Amino acid sequence: MPRILVCEWKQEISSFNPVLSRATDFNISLGEEILTRHRGIKSEMAGALQVFGARPEVQISPTYSARAITSAGTLADADFQRMAADFLAALRKAPPVDAAYFSLHGAMAAQSEDDPEGYLLAEARKILGERMPFVVSLDLHGILTDRMLQHADAVVMYHTYPHVDFYETGERAARLLLRILAGEVRPVTASVVIPALVRGDELITATGLFGKVVGEAVAVEQSPGGLVAGMFIGNPFTDVTGLCSRSVVVTDNDPARAEREALHLAEAFWQVRHKLQAPLVSLAEAVRIAKTTKGTVILVDAADATSSGAPGDSNAILRALVEGGYQGRALIPIVDAPAVQAALRADIGKTIRVAVGGSLDPRHTPLAVEARVAMLSDGRFRSESNGDIWTAGDSAVLQVGAITLVATSRAVSLYDRSLFLAHGQDPTHFDAVVQKSPHCQERFFKAWAARLVNVDAPGATSANLKSLGHTRCARPMFPLDEPVEFRPVVRRFQRR
Repeated sequence: MPRILVCEWKQEISSFNPVLSRATDFNISLGEEILTRHRGIKSEMAGALQVFGARPEVQISPTYSARAITSAGTLADADFQRMAADFLAALRKAPPVDAAYFSLHGAMAAQSEDDPEGYLLAEARKILGERMPFVVSLDLHGILTDRMLQHADAVVMYHTYPHVDFYETGERAARLLLRILAGEVRPVTASVVIPALVRGDELITATGLFGKVVGEAVAVEQSPGGLVAGMFIGNPFTDVTGLCSRSVVVTDNDPARAEREALHLAEAFWQVRHKLQAPLVSLAEAVRIAKTTKGTVILVDAADATSSGAPGDSNAILRALVEGGYQGRALIPIVDAPAVQAALRADIGKTIRVAVGGSLDPRHTPLAVEARVAMLSDGRFRSESNGDIWTAGDSAVLQVGAITLVATSRAVSLYDRSLFLAHGQDPTHFDAVVQKSPHCQERFFKAWAARLVNVDAPGATSANLKSLGHTRCARPMFPLDEPVEFRPVVRRFQRR
């Protein structure tokens, strides 16, 4: 009976977030707790477990799971070292296994380790052996490195953005691992590094140009002899030495085809790179649009996207609305633990004078407001995206005139409406809503809003990539530099 080890460590960081991540920013599970943790949610691990569980002859050996509560800043070294030691210790303690599935992200970084996922895979090889099949699932925003490819038999990436195929990606990875273990296929990987960072609406795979490139990759993956194909577009905010975009094709022992298809995908992506950027609107213009548009305007503050690694404490749009004399009803999320504590001390129904915003990121200056405490909560709620429980810490709804602030003590992902709905706020009842995520599933906002406006606000995850100040990624890099010459070089990896 084959035994398969399963483990995960998932976090996406922004190097431009001044607040370091800590071990306390993760939900950690060990052993059988991992199976319980993923029961009923649509994660990659849940998808893989479903595939393995459907095979009575397969035994599952769950070891270690660390899932970031949300994306955040660079992981502090001491915490990374302690968590990595625990991760590897769990692998050492596991009973003998025949194969391993790793659910990782790809855009994690520690203070002194640019490539934590590559490090973990390299160390896992020392523990589990050079010939054991490893399959790794990754976010397409992962920063794929040669070290990761050297130690994995295959990597499997998301095909959608906004991401709706977490579960399916886990299923694909698990099915491939079982085929490798059975000796049915012999993976060979080809990859091409592309010196480009991208951001914008054309990355939406259902409607944008990037979706056409991904569609070609999916066709390769689903063809005879194709095992995996896709694109990694990195995370522009994880400023590490390996940051880039990258095409990947895995075939069944057909290196020539893998190389040919990887080159084709890379060149197709490069041809449209100029269109894979976000057109942005100034704060002043965004306020003007909000004032003059009939219906709900979604003000997209991707620069403070907590799901991309920002701290979530930006008050840039709030300040612009207040100073611009906006009179409509606005709904805005903000991370501000001191403001929440002031609300807790005052209690529901009381009016407080408090400074909001800028409690974490010095880009933002706190804004003094008078607010009525409309609601208090412990910040625990269920995600409408995947059913997981999210924890925002003590939270408060603050009413500042016609502006409603949902203030939390810690950041949570804001790629859906969960935080708003959990605190009694229906976005459809507002004239303006701040969306602190570059893109959400269409049904959450775009399908019913009058207009979406991509705002050029300051922040740790700004789509205005030149404003961030990259210092570690390879240069020249589009669009940080211009012109950038692309001479595609295919790299091949095969373990057996």
